[in-house]
Amino acid sequence: MKQFIIVTAICLMAFTANAQTRVVNGQLTAFNAFPVMNVEVSSKKAKATTMSDSLGNFSLVCLDKDVVMIKPKGFRAVSKKVEGVSDTLKINLIFVDTQQNRKSAIDYGYMTEVDLNYAVSNLVAENNDYCKYTNIYQLIEAEFGGVTVQNGNITIRGGNTSFTPGASYALVVVDGVPVENIEWIRPCIVKSVNILKGPDGAIYGSRGGNGVVVISTKQFMQ
Repeated sequence: MKQFIIVTAICLMAFTANAQTRVVNGQLTAFNAFPVMNVEVSSKKAKATTMSDSLGNFSLVCLDKDVVMIKPKGFRAVSKKVEGVSDTLKINLIFVDTQQNRKSAIDYGYMTEVDLNYAVSNLVAENNDYCKYTNIYQLIEAEFGGVTVQNGNITIRGGNTSFTPGASYALVVVDGVPVENIEWIRPCIVKSVNILKGPDGAIYGSRGGNGVVVISTKQFMQ
């Protein structure tokens, strides 16, 4: 009888553990267009690991309320909670564009050189997750270290204030036009943001002496 109880308990434990297990399917893309292959995908709790295939697809064993972790070279790391009734994850990886990262993405087989070069040159608007920010100022502060915003004024650490005596605020240029106010810009319509300082900001003359915030949008101001 005792032996029967022990066996039953073991079976129940195994059944419970199995009941908590699920297979999560997903797809990895870059620039919302190209599949990202050969990327290691792992589950934090289940401690399972798999690789994305040539179409960017993967299937991963997870436990309830698990976390899917992705850390490819040259891309931002992603941690995604497994929750709800859906077992399918669509993840667009954000590429960090440097020469070393381009080399890594190609060498690791994540993307072909042709696809990556095309994407970097033509699909910059698809290589961000700006929609997660509440407003344009939050976006700028979060994306760029050394940049602070106070009452709508942007200060860039390292700006050369000697160009503009008595002032320390950065020049803001939107779609090629210097502007005073950018509150109207919704993060989701931002194509790209660049911070210029020092000699790089000098192309805007004395007004760029305190640094320049260059914003390109997906649509022009109406």
